[in-house]
Amino acid sequence: MASGIFAVLDDISVLMDDVATMTKIATKKTAGILGDDLAVNAEKATGFVANRELPILWAITKGSFLNKLIILPIAFLLSAFLPTAIVVILLLGGMYLAYEGAEKIYEFLFHPKPKGPDTQIKEVAEENIAEFEKKRIKSAILTDFILSIEIIIIALGAVIHAPLLNQIIVVTIVAIIATIGVYGIVALIVRMDDYGYRLINFNDEKDSISDKIGKSLVFSLPWVIKSLSVIGTIALLLVSGGIFNHNIDYLHHLLPNVPSLLKDFLTGLLVGILVMLILVPFKRIFSSRADANH
Repeated sequence: MASGIFAVLDDISVLMDDVATMTKIATKKTAGILGDDLAVNAEKATGFVANRELPILWAITKGSFLNKLIILPIAFLLSAFLPTAIVVILLLGGMYLAYEGAEKIYEFLFHPKPKGPDTQIKEVAEENIAEFEKKRIKSAILTDFILSIEIIIIALGAVIHAPLLNQIIVVTIVAIIATIGVYGIVALIVRMDDYGYRLINFNDEKDSISDKIGKSLVFSLPWVIKSLSVIGTIALLLVSGGIFNHNIDYLHHLLPNVPSLLKDFLTGLLVGILVMLILVPFKRIFSSRADANH
């Protein structure tokens, strides 16, 4: 009896050890896309009245958990009964990520956003703040849904050859870490300016330490969000390029002397440009039809 208990405990220990190792690998694989997830959500959670930022972020976080509750069972069923579909979804997702990364570079080079405050947000918020918030939350949750699919599929692809139980535990842990980690950091980022103003008003002294720290936090917020956007774009192309290079044998063995990071970036960029060349004409057609209907 005692030997049976120790055998079970030993099996659990081995399972937990395998899970810990695979979780580390899967988390590393999804780190790139998490950077973009962080940048996107930090951008979508800003631009509101200070006391509404955290409630809105909490609503998006709940939506993110719901997204993963929908995606996880479907992903595990595909892994159990149709594992080849995981690779297909991974490649399709890689095309989407490459397109998104290339589109961001194209927009930055040829259609830069005008500098200055975002007056549209203020005007819409004053006119109908509740409707404005709902639209932003829905948009953020939809974006999170797409990114969550990629996070889960990439994590699943990293452990696809492991037993199903290990896959379920590892991918679920990665999904939870991704949600809590991303939205926890976003919460800190969007409140940077508020913490900064509190430090500035902490005392009546001028040029005190609290004033300097507070001003640096307020000044840094837009730069932090811009930096995350740049890092996220690079990460999108690296992740997408890595998906193609690791899952297509021809690309995997092509240019073996080129550093893997550079190869992943260039592959992601080229795939993104190709997808853009295909999709942009269709987008223009649909947008012109929509304008004509209005």
